[in-house]
Amino acid sequence: MSTDSALTAEQILSATEDVLRRFGPAKATVVDVARTLGVSHGSVYRFFPSKAALREAVTERWLAQAHDELRLIATGPGPAAERLHRWLTALFAAKRRKAFDDPQLFATYMTLVGENSRTVETHIGTLIAQIADIVRAGVESKEFHSAPTDPTVHIGPTARAVFEATAHFHDPAHAASWSDPAADERFEALWRLILGGLAARA
Repeated sequence: MSTDSALTAEQILSATEDVLRRFGPAKATVVDVARTLGVSHGSVYRFFPSKAALREAVTERWLAQAHDELRLIATGPGPAAERLHRWLTALFAAKRRKAFDDPQLFATYMTLVGENSRTVETHIGTLIAQIADIVRAGVESKEFHSAPTDPTVHIGPTARAVFEATAHFHDPAHAASWSDPAADERFEALWRLILGGLAARA
């Protein structure tokens, strides 16, 4: 329960998650969110001008929850290969937690993600940029091989290729296979192929 004067956007987004979990995206309304918070629906609209804006914001919040952890790995110390492996492992673990710890909300978000393609594209762009930072560091330290003429030319496409090659372990479309006991073994096998492609030639 809140009051209009003390209401924050974060409270609204948290309440929206609860409402979506209970009712699903088709039936959840701004009135339901306001009722959960004990405020008028007009108070919610002061922060989010429409139901679509609220759904987009809650989707963005959900997608962004892993960014800080991944960013810290991407910009942290240590060899680039080790950081990239930790980054990909953390992404896989984060997506599995979301899918298995709260499957109802996960299913709801899959619907919202489908509605908010621009938000998803921004999210993916952030993740690929973090991979690119690690790849760039690996090229500079000569852990990873570079293009013959310009070491920076291939970093963006390489980062996207790494992201797309590992999609089976972070794209929600594959969530049903993440509980397979062999999932981690398959992930490590793919990682070895990726590392072999990136590693500097002797």
